[in-house]
Amino acid sequence: MELSHETVRAIAELAKLELTDEEVERYAGQLSHILGYFEHLQEVDTSDVEAITSVLPLKNIMRQDIPQPPLTPDEAVANAPDSDDHQFRVRAVLDE
Repeated sequence: MELSHETVRAIAELAKLELTDEEVERYAGQLSHILGYFEHLQEVDTSDVEAITSVLPLKNIMRQDIPQPPLTPDEAVANAPDSDDHQFRVRAVLDE
């Protein structure tokens, strides 16, 4: 599958990327090669392969949920870049 330069530019626009003409040329070839590999993988017969969720043996390691005393107000804001009277100070995000 060969991607056109227009398709690569459209993908770049969706990703909010500004590409030069040289980058569009290079990425068109690279993306076409990747899609061609996926087309090749579609032809592989996997009907006898058991479905798996991970290739690694995984197990959950959970710690005991033991109640602890809460943080004091001073401890809660100790690492905050800015605080005032035990409250986190942040930049305003809404216009008033």
